Order: sequence, then C-alpha cells, then structure tokens
Amino acid sequence: MGFLSVLSQAQRWVKERAGPGDCVVDATAGNGSDTLFLAQSVGPRGRVFAFDVQAEALENTRRRLAGEPDGKALAPAELVLAGHETMEAALPAELHGRIAAVMFNLGYLPGASSPLITLPGTTLAALEAAVRLLRPGGALTVVVYPGHEGGKDEADAVEAWAAKLPQTTAQTVVYRFPQKPASPYLIALTKR
Repeated sequence: MGFLSVLSQAQRWVKERAGPGDCVVDATAGNGSDTLFLAQSVGPRGRVFAFDVQAEALENTRRRLAGEPDGKALAPAELVLAGHETMEAALPAELHGRIAAVMFNLGYLPGASSPLITLPGTTLAALEAAVRLLRPGGALTVVVYPGHEGGKDEADAVEAWAAKLPQTTAQTVVYRFPQKPASPYLIALTKR
C-alpha cells in the first residue's frame, strides 16, 4: 500500500476540518474537481465559493457540478470570475473568520486555450487573505507544481511563506515525494 497522492491528501485534510453546513472556498476552480469535492463535503446546507480568472475554467466547473448524478446533495456554489487575490473582498463580511477550508491547486488550467499560469505575487496575496478568512481550526491546502515553467518559483515562494508563518497563527506542513523533485506537492496549514 502506498501513500495518498497529494490531491487525495489535500482532500483528506479538508474533509477532517470541514463538514455539513460549512462555508468553503476553492481559490482556483480550474476544471472543478476541488469545487465538486467541497460541494459534496459541506452538503446542501453549506456554501462554496470558487474563483478563477478564466471564464473557460468556470464553465468547466459549472459543467462538472451539473454532471453530478441526481440525488447527490451538493452545496450551492457561487462561481466568481476573479483572481484568488480578491477573495476577501468578494466574500460577504459576515463570513470573514468563519471559513472552514480554502483549497488552492496552482499552475495552469489543463487543456485550456490560454497559457495563463498562477503567479507568486497574486498567490501570496491570496494566501494572506485566506488565512484571515479561515476560522480557528480551519484548513488551507496548496498543491504546487514545480515541473512547469514558472512553477518552481511559485512553489518556492509558497513554501517560504508557509515557513515564515508564526506558530501562533498556524501549524504548517509539507507533503511531498522526495524521489520525484519536479512532481506536485502539498503545502497545508491549520489555523490556530
């Protein structure tokens, strides 16, 4: 038996900290995998916000949510065409400090018609906002992809940011497979 993939481990940690009725954020909607997972996790009484700068990504996410089999109780998902760095301004003030989980899956949109990638500057701003939005005990997961152009710089920046967070703010962890240095890995935190 092997270890969980980084994506499965991110979902596991979020599932342990977010449940029915919670409010959660997918900071990088992409093709909708994390949005669907979050909508299933928090159920119909929960609430999901999913951000992406590409309309194509939000349409992919909308299709994925709509394709869920009948009878599956999903949280309503608000799809926001904006960068993840705007999440704090986009979320209602009454939810600030009450978010159970924020998930990031950085890099680029697989199969996209655009070569857009996430960038360290906006990602770090989004991470700072995410920490402020989380409730105590809330989870933040970031899957980084050092194997594409620009990905290593972003992964290094996110890891350095996590390492500098005061222990009074959050407990951080890095989950990676060291035999594969260019493979995706997970940086996560639990807010204190």
